[in-house]
Order: sequence, then C-alpha cells, then structure tokens
Amino acid sequence: MIALGCDHGGFELKQEIKKHLDQQNIEYIDYGCDSQEAVDYPVYAKKVARAIQNGECEKGILICGTGIGISITANKFKGIRAALCTDCFSAEATRLHNDANVLAMGGRVVGAGLALKIVDTFLNTPFSNDERHIRRISQIETD
Repeated sequence: MIALGCDHGGFELKQEIKKHLDQQNIEYIDYGCDSQEAVDYPVYAKKVARAIQNGECEKGILICGTGIGISITANKFKGIRAALCTDCFSAEATRLHNDANVLAMGGRVVGAGLALKIVDTFLNTPFSNDERHIRRISQIETD
C-alpha cells in the first residue's frame, strides 16, 4: 500500500500520480490535500509518515511545490527515509542504497511525464540489501 500526500503546490501532480497508480492496479491511500486551496505541507507529511510508521502503508509519495519542505518534515519521523528526487537515477539510487521509503517531488519542479517515470523507478527498484548499505542506514537512525 502506498501513502500519498501533498499540499496545494503538489495537488495537480498527485492527481496524475493517482491515475497512473490506478492504471497499474497499485493500491494507495490518499491522505490529502483535496484541492488547490492553500494548506500547510507539514500536516500531510506527518499523515504519510505516521501511516508508514504504523504499518498501514509500506511506502509513501509526498509532493509540495518544491518537494523540499515536505521531505524535511517527513524525515523528522523515526524510520522514515524520504528522498527528494527530480530524476530516475536518483530514485533508483535511493532505493538501492538508502532503502528510501518515501519519494518526495516538487509539483512546480518536475513535469507529470517525468514524475510518473520517477514514481515507477522508485516503486519498482528493490533495496540492494548490501551489508555496507544496511550499516549506513543503521547509522542514520537516531534515538
């Protein structure tokens, strides 16, 4: 299950991603927002992060205007590794090396066509399970 969240700056792109996931029969929960009316991105980052923490969802996709604020917020949560990606190489590398569980994008930065490719790359790339990456991830986690 994929957790989706956005603010007003990411609403349009989230709608495109939902259509794309529907076409692929990938299940998701949309935690909002539900329009282009101005909202605060931390509210939605927190909902997605908590859904992953409590096991309701395996991965998340967060979108705000730049992807920066929403990823910073998500990364405050223990066990969340949110990666801001603007290209497929970064999406692949963060899954392989960091076992990132949240993809963050900027709705005002990445166009829909590229964003859907980034989503596919992120969702379809497994973690490498290499010992060096496991060791490094364990060093990220703090008390």
